[in-house]
Amino acid sequence: MPNVKPLGDRVLIERLEAEEKTAGGIVLPDTAKEKPKQGKVIALGQGKELDSGEKAPFQVSVGDTVLFGSFAGTEVTLDGEKYLLMSEDDILAIIE
Repeated sequence: MPNVKPLGDRVLIERLEAEEKTAGGIVLPDTAKEKPKQGKVIALGQGKELDSGEKAPFQVSVGDTVLFGSFAGTEVTLDGEKYLLMSEDDILAIIE
């Protein structure tokens, strides 16, 4: 795990692997795989600053598996691994 501390309301996410097969059992080549829209929260910033000067608590926690939009975040490479850095607002849901 990288030693990174996101700033503000940003979240560092490790993208989960793409599906190898369709629901019907057809094996997909790498070129046909969609980038997964799920990932695991690796690190959190300090929170969004409110008008009062306080920090808003995060709705997600480190270790949560989350859903996000197709074009959410910025892809970054840390220690040879690819991660997404995005605002908490780009996260659509927590998978339980």
